[in-house]
Amino acid sequence: MRIGIIGAGQIGGTLTRRLRALGHEVFVANSRGPQTLADLAKETGATAVSVTEAARSGAVVIVTIPQGKVPGLPAGLFDGVPDDVVVVDTGNYYPQQRDGRIDGIEAGAIESRWVAQQIGRPVVKAFNNIYARHLMELGRPAGAAGRIALPVAGDDPAAKAVVLRLVEELGFDGIDAAGLDQSWRQQPGTPVYCKDFDAEGVRRALSDATPERKAEWHATAKSPGSFTAPA
Repeated sequence: MRIGIIGAGQIGGTLTRRLRALGHEVFVANSRGPQTLADLAKETGATAVSVTEAARSGAVVIVTIPQGKVPGLPAGLFDGVPDDVVVVDTGNYYPQQRDGRIDGIEAGAIESRWVAQQIGRPVVKAFNNIYARHLMELGRPAGAAGRIALPVAGDDPAAKAVVLRLVEELGFDGIDAAGLDQSWRQQPGTPVYCKDFDAEGVRRALSDATPERKAEWHATAKSPGSFTAPA
């Protein structure tokens, strides 16, 4: 499968490595230009491209950049991209640590619904509740004891099915986490966030989630700080 990846940070770099190892054709981009991705391209065999090219290079396009940078993506990034191209959002809102205040999310918008509005394109929410190192190292064959499960939320069943298959290929049990309006159940601060549960544990954690965003996941007057010293 041809897969575009916009963002080459911890999750984007990990997905580039893992998906290339599985034989997928990967086109990876970042905000600094393809020349800065020469080492990653050489290591993995991925093709370094511009952000605009990445959006037009795959049957799946994974957007994996800081939430606060989403409005800075090129205008009309997905204009003309076929409707059957699946767009995945891996992002999380970290107001005190990185992103600063995003008014729409602070007012109650669900993170990935806000992303979809910014880019003008439906998205599937996935890969946001696992540490990059675990995504890299902890995939296991189907049926293996302790196999980690990952929730996948989205409104289009066909698009969601594509992402669930990728999750399975990567060595994790894919859990259908319902529509995008339920993706708050896998946001930071919820029971499933960065817990490495198995399938039963993920389903239980999603069910146990409550919609109120905890204070530590709201912006403050001093936001943002850093991950080591949140504002």
